[in-house]
Amino acid sequence: MRLGKMQLKAMATDRPRRASGGLAARLAAAAVWLIAGLVVSPGAAAQTMLVMLGDSVTAGYGLATRDAIPTRLEARLRAAGYDVRVINAGVSGDTTAGGLARLDWSVPRTADGVIVALGANDMLQGQPIATTRGNLSEILRRLRARGQMTALAGMRANPGLGRAYQTAFDGLFASLAKAHGAPLYPFLLDGVALDPRLNQADGIHPNAAGAEIVAARLAPFAVRAFALKKTLPVRAP
Repeated sequence: MRLGKMQLKAMATDRPRRASGGLAARLAAAAVWLIAGLVVSPGAAAQTMLVMLGDSVTAGYGLATRDAIPTRLEARLRAAGYDVRVINAGVSGDTTAGGLARLDWSVPRTADGVIVALGANDMLQGQPIATTRGNLSEILRRLRARGQMTALAGMRANPGLGRAYQTAFDGLFASLAKAHGAPLYPFLLDGVALDPRLNQADGIHPNAAGAEIVAARLAPFAVRAFALKKTLPVRAP
């Protein structure tokens, strides 16, 4: 994802407004657990629960709830015949450290699979690659230790941060996916990044049309990554 100075400045406003694991994250997590609790019922035993653990792109910054990527992903999967619930565990401004700190209360243990979509804010804040790697590795390790299937969604660095950092950051996700045996979606914003028609005014966060495209491209990946089986009638998304 190639970002200019103006875009970097715009995304800087997306930094956390609280310390990792603070009140905002706990409230968001409580909402996730409430939603998850509504899913668990005698008639929904066959339903697959997926969670997207991410930052503002996952949370749906600037969008109505119905237009956020997890919501549109769920709609796409259900329209294709998969009985899936996708929980939005995105918190605007979250770094990989923030995601790790809130992991235990943001991702229900009843979830079948998790898409980890963190790292963009680490890059924007110039966090050391080793720090980002360590946090993501621990997130993946903990999820697998729970017995939950995991998938990793990658991001791309701004060339303005230097070739060495860009190369290291861009290669981070593939190496982590290989090390943890996690399916990799190479670039979460593939087909949307840098297109003004598909992004909000900040040039970074997808608009509703952009989120729909991300969800449409992510859906077949989710089917493969989590070995989903069709149990619902196929209908228009």
